[in-house]
Amino acid sequence: MLLHHYHFVPDETLFDSAAFRAELETGRSPVVLFKQALREIQANLDARFRAGADIRDLVHGRAWCLDRLLECAWARHDWPDNGIALLAVGGYGRGELHPHSDIDLMMLLEHDDDTPYREPLTAFITFLWDIGLEIGQSVRSLADCEREARGDVTVITNLLETRTLAGPEQLRTAMRERLSTQHMWPSDRFFEAKWQEQIARHYKHNNSEYHLEPNIKSSPGGLRDIQMIGWVAKRHFGPMRYEDVVAQGFMNDAELRILSQGQAFLWQVRYALHMITGRAEDRLLFDHQRTIADMFGYRDTPERLGVEQFMKRYYRHVTALAGLNDMLLQHFDEVILRADEELETRPLNARFETKGGYIQARDRRVFTRRPAALLELFLLMAQHPEIEGVRADTIRLIRDHRHQIDDAFREDLRHQSLFMELLRSGGNVPRQLRRMNRYGVLGKYLPEFGQAVGLMQHDLFHIYTVDAHTLRLLKLIQHFREPAGRESFPVAAALVHQLPKLELLWIAGLYHDIGKGRGGDHSLLGAQDVAAFCERHGLTPRDTRLVTWLVEHHLLMSMTAQKRDISDPDVIREFAAQVRDEVHLDYLYVLTVADITATNPSLWNGWRASLLRQLHGETKRALRRGLENPIDRDDWINETRAEALALLRTVGADIEHVERLWDTFGDDYFMQYSPSEIVWQTQGILAHGGSELPLVLVSAPAEDTSEGGTKVFIHTRSVEDLFAASAAAMDQLDLSIHDARIATSSNDWTLNTFIVLDDNDEPIREPARLDRIRQHLVEELDDPDDYPQIVSRHTPRQLKHFRVPTQVTIEQDPANERTVLELIAPDRPGLLARVGRIFVEQDIALSAAKIATLGERVEDVFFITDKRGAPITDPDQQARLRDRLCDVLDV
Repeated sequence: MLLHHYHFVPDETLFDSAAFRAELETGRSPVVLFKQALREIQANLDARFRAGADIRDLVHGRAWCLDRLLECAWARHDWPDNGIALLAVGGYGRGELHPHSDIDLMMLLEHDDDTPYREPLTAFITFLWDIGLEIGQSVRSLADCEREARGDVTVITNLLETRTLAGPEQLRTAMRERLSTQHMWPSDRFFEAKWQEQIARHYKHNNSEYHLEPNIKSSPGGLRDIQMIGWVAKRHFGPMRYEDVVAQGFMNDAELRILSQGQAFLWQVRYALHMITGRAEDRLLFDHQRTIADMFGYRDTPERLGVEQFMKRYYRHVTALAGLNDMLLQHFDEVILRADEELETRPLNARFETKGGYIQARDRRVFTRRPAALLELFLLMAQHPEIEGVRADTIRLIRDHRHQIDDAFREDLRHQSLFMELLRSGGNVPRQLRRMNRYGVLGKYLPEFGQAVGLMQHDLFHIYTVDAHTLRLLKLIQHFREPAGRESFPVAAALVHQLPKLELLWIAGLYHDIGKGRGGDHSLLGAQDVAAFCERHGLTPRDTRLVTWLVEHHLLMSMTAQKRDISDPDVIREFAAQVRDEVHLDYLYVLTVADITATNPSLWNGWRASLLRQLHGETKRALRRGLENPIDRDDWINETRAEALALLRTVGADIEHVERLWDTFGDDYFMQYSPSEIVWQTQGILAHGGSELPLVLVSAPAEDTSEGGTKVFIHTRSVEDLFAASAAAMDQLDLSIHDARIATSSNDWTLNTFIVLDDNDEPIREPARLDRIRQHLVEELDDPDDYPQIVSRHTPRQLKHFRVPTQVTIEQDPANERTVLELIAPDRPGLLARVGRIFVEQDIALSAAKIATLGERVEDVFFITDKRGAPITDPDQQARLRDRLCDVLDV
């Protein structure tokens, strides 16, 4: 690796090699002595790590100790001549070893014939295995090295970092000469190959340093990115001192400091990972995150968990390292490798120009003379979409001058006007905001956003840091504006072009989650922050009220759609009263769709899309009708019946039989279903005749729509455990229930409808599978005596990293004379079946359910009554129900 100010000084207290050699002469078993030495070295290093020793001393110290042991081991074998040398390669070649790092060794031969060395080589390698070293070894001649390195960039990279541990140094010198840039892999070709290799590696890790369980070695901003900088510099410049690195213009002091500090932090994390897992582990898994956070002294506070504080520090380091890696490699490509290329230069204004399609400052003093240029640059890129990016030397200038963005800068009307001009530019605003964030400008200009950089919520629902989620949300809104967005998000794509002022949506998106991590309601905190932003940037009172309302209520639409019964006109009327007008509704819809999708891509599916579309459509009708003219429940029921009857007449149904059947359904049935659904169910029941077998109807959404879910309708005798058995039977089919409407006719027949998706959160459309679902449910539900066995068939699977305690909230819904029970619990197979059994035990009747799985937990809403159809109002009964649910689900 590149040389830093740090210089490792061998520490004999770690390992006394002279004493060890003397002990080997005593005749004791060398295997026992080597094993004992390895244990003592590692115990000593671990104790120093826990005591807070400099991580560089530990990582280099372990390599130094292994050097001494391997020298001793090598010396114990008889080598016929000086035609062989023992080399450390790769990370070990750099002199770096973590507790369980690979110990990569190469036995380098002067000539191709290895016959004279086979016996001692076999004995040497066997001895290393016997003493418990996990080594990676190769035996290569000088010619082998040359031949293999010429065709494989991985091999040449590995051989760039070698040290001679034993044997003649001139063999390694000869190898380096054969591998020099004069003979193979010149700087430009090596750089291009390594850059493509890095792109592929980053792609494998989602092109994001904000991975939920990052790989500290291979994820963007990880140790490989640091090593990449070293490999490129080493291949071009050769081995160099710290002073040479800066003198060559490859990086400056501040950048080397970022590199050194980031490496030291990642080394600490990697050392801890190896120590607590007992293996070469580089994945920062959830349970390891908690353990390391505690080990590093992070403690929970009312605002944030200790593990979230630790991960914020991690993300800040890797974000800085990823940005530095990008800039330095781009700089290397532009200034060092392509310095002699003729690139077209085109002036943009007095301060900026483009060169080869990338923007650059025309004068190195531009940001000193005109600080506003720190914002102007991004505005120019928004106004000129043909600009591909920023030249590396200008990125460096931005980083060197961003400290000028202080309170006085932020209060300057010229700078506020520039920022608003960017938001109103009509270009790809999110792309420029992402660049501003990558170069550290956005968090400087908006300090409240800066506080959210690297802020992670430790769960499986929020899979990005707050800043990454926010920028993804804005990117999605931009996607809605483009032709490609119309297919996946048709309603949002149509609405986004109708919004009066798009900049208000950019502002609301920027601020919607900005209050997280401070304690308190983040929506209210964000609303206060965005109101101050709007006032500072001269927005009108009307626009300020709209943006503030959007931030404060950004969860309103998703919560209403997913947790309320949106077939109830009272729910629609209440929501419409909160929204107030169609402008607020349209802005909120677009923001909500982007927020859900940007939180976790797996959350957005056809069923959620259909819920939001239904809520948006019903609310728009209510607003156009006028809140003072709400639709009457009786009118709703009568209109639905009339439309369904008209449809049934067109298919020749016996209307007298239909009317007799419907008389047993009750009025609420016609509130819950659309006319087309009623027709489908009615035809099925009448065709089923008097059969005692359960009627199961399964219907997929239309092929030409991506919205909705697969409907399963069950009509059978109403018996205990039916809901629980139905849920368990569907779980056996790998179906997830997202909505349930439970009704019972006056003659005790069920009218139960479930919306289900497959394990990819997609509706099931394949006819053969639809038929298998129907047959399986009929077979499972045909004998009520089997229901208890069906329900208990599944063993819960805890997500052990997220022991979410079960939370039960019970409230009343007076308008519908029922009780609303909200359940938050760890997700596991068979959960709904267990809940259904508890309802039976507690004499609870279920009328409807809204099911939402959010990462590792479920947030389900059940609409319940007692067996007589009355709400659950007795506090003692509520307490028994709450306690029972917690007892069963927290096991």
